[in-house]
Amino acid sequence: MEVRWLFVYSQTMNIDEIKELLSSPKNIVITTHKNPDGDAIGSSLALLHYLLSLGHNALVITPNEYPDFLKWMPGEDTVLKYNGQAQVAQSKIKEADLIFTLDFNHLSRSGDMEDTLAKANTTFVMIDHHQQPDSYATYVYSDTEMSSTCQMIYHFIEKLDDLDKITPEIASCIYVGIMTDTGSFRFRSTTSKTHQVVADLIDYGADNTSIHERVYDTNTLSRLQLKGVALKNLKVLQEYSTAYITMSQKELDQHNFKKGDTEGFVNIGLSIEGIKFAVIFIENRKEGIIKISLRSKGDFSVNEFSRSHFEGGGHHNAAGGKSNLSLSDTVGKFISILPSYNKLLNQ
Repeated sequence: MEVRWLFVYSQTMNIDEIKELLSSPKNIVITTHKNPDGDAIGSSLALLHYLLSLGHNALVITPNEYPDFLKWMPGEDTVLKYNGQAQVAQSKIKEADLIFTLDFNHLSRSGDMEDTLAKANTTFVMIDHHQQPDSYATYVYSDTEMSSTCQMIYHFIEKLDDLDKITPEIASCIYVGIMTDTGSFRFRSTTSKTHQVVADLIDYGADNTSIHERVYDTNTLSRLQLKGVALKNLKVLQEYSTAYITMSQKELDQHNFKKGDTEGFVNIGLSIEGIKFAVIFIENRKEGIIKISLRSKGDFSVNEFSRSHFEGGGHHNAAGGKSNLSLSDTVGKFISILPSYNKLLNQ
C-alpha cells in the first residue's frame, strides 16, 4: 500500500523540511487524544524514543490517565498527565519548538488541553489516520487507510531514512499500537504491508508473545465479573442485525471499575452470527455523559452514523461518540434511529 504524504505550509512541502526541523536539538512535546488507547500511547512513546535518540529534549503529555495494561511500556513512567500536572504541562507546551499531535486530527479531541494547544505559538506536526483532519497543523501526515497511527510512525521513521534507529523499545511500542488498533490483526485495515511492518518489528526486537500477554491476558477478578455484567446486559435486535450493551455507573462501581476495564467489550456483540452493527453505552456520571463505542462489519459506516447522531466519529468500522441524555434515553434514541438504516444493515 502506497503511503500518502501531505506536508502543508501554505504550499506543498516534502520530507526534507521535516529532516531540517529535526536536524538540531529542540524542545519537543508529543501529545495525543483524551482517554489514550494502545495506538495513542504506543505511537507517542515510539516517537519519544526515536526523538531522544536524535538528541532532542522530548516529552510525552497525555490529556489524562490511560489503562493499567499499557503501563509496562518502555518510557511510560516519564509521561506527564495534563489533568494532574496542568501547570507543568502548560509550561512545557509554551516552551516547545515543535509539537507532534498523534492519533487525533482536531484539537477538541485533546480534552482540557485544547485551549493550551490552540494558544501555542509553535510548529505543529499531525500524524493521524482518522477521517476529516482539521487544518491546525503546519505539517500533516494523514492516511485514513492506514491500520494505525503506530504503523504511520514506522513509515515516518522509514521516510526519514532512520529504520536502523529502531530499537527493541521502539519496536515494542509500535507493535502495541498496531496490534490493538487492528483487533489483533483481524480488522479490514490490516493489509499485507501491515504484516510486513509487524515482521520487521519482531526482527527489531519486539517480543510479540509477551506483548500480547501483557495487553490481553492480564485480568483482575473484578474485570472478569464486569464482563459477565456486559454479557447479561447484551441485547440483540435481529431485525436490524444489531446488538448493544449497556453499562450503568452503578454496575461499574460495584465491580471496582478502572479505566480500560471495558476495553473490547463492544466486540462481544459483533461476534454473534448475523450481527453487523454493535454498540456499547457506558454511563459516566463524573463527566455527565454516556460514552458510546460503535463497531461494524462490511460496508456499514459507524463513522458516519456517529457523526450524524452522537457527536463522534472515527473510522469506517470503528468509531466513538457521546450523549448528554440519560442512559435509558440514549438507548431509546439509538433504537428509534435504526429503522432509517434498515436497508443498509440488512444488505
